[in-house]
Amino acid sequence: MCVARTQNTERCAIIHFPKTYLSGMEIKLEQKTALVCGSSAGIGKATAMQLAAAGARVILLARNEEKLKEVLKLLPTPTKQQHDYLVADFSNPEHLDSVVSAFAKANPIHILINNTGGPPSGWLIDADLDALEQAFTQHIKCNHVLAKACVPSMKDAGYGRIINIISTSVKEPIEFLGVSNTIRGAAGNWSKTLATELGPFGITVNNILPGFTTTERLDAIVSSKASKANHSEEEAAEILKNYVPAKRFAAPEEIANAITFLASDKASYINGINLPVDGGRTKSL
Repeated sequence: MCVARTQNTERCAIIHFPKTYLSGMEIKLEQKTALVCGSSAGIGKATAMQLAAAGARVILLARNEEKLKEVLKLLPTPTKQQHDYLVADFSNPEHLDSVVSAFAKANPIHILINNTGGPPSGWLIDADLDALEQAFTQHIKCNHVLAKACVPSMKDAGYGRIINIISTSVKEPIEFLGVSNTIRGAAGNWSKTLATELGPFGITVNNILPGFTTTERLDAIVSSKASKANHSEEEAAEILKNYVPAKRFAAPEEIANAITFLASDKASYINGINLPVDGGRTKSL
């Protein structure tokens, strides 16, 4: 512990500061292995790049092997990490389980980034049961499969970070994203429950709630809104930007900044939260 003394006319106090308070905010993830889902593009790819730049060994996970190979070539190696990738489809949790469990038994994983594409847009009342079941499979079952595969090695290490990329609809449902609103709420409560259960083992579980971010997912939302309102896509994009105090969309790297912080030891006392990274769009506290 570092000790500082303060004195005034009434008293002399000794204040104890943990060493981490005085070490600055440089994030270092050497000797950590991170499994990053949906890392062939968008937020997942940006997160993989930043975690690798911080020194983590990164394991990419997505369904498109060719895209994974391309991202693998781009990952920084400041500590000469040996990055790798796994191929699995979130529509098949049984196969995902077999792939990740086999890897995790031989390779301890310290950081799990749960991230996959959101359900199609549309009114909830118009959704059929298959749409709800598919979304539940991709966002709840697969998250659970991944957590169960990774948590044993996190417990052994006394260090674990599970970070779920969800949506601001956890706090405020978004119009015309009915299935997504429903499933995101379930994912938020799944996460909060795990945060309570795993906290005693040095494992934190948190959610990132991205706002409008320049990804293929946003392109699809803009296109859908443009078609529905008989606007051009440029007009629809401007309408969405005007919902945001920052008056712009986020870059994937801006979401990755928050994820990288939560993955580090700097965020060791942050657990069970929903963190909007949305330029101030969410109106609730």
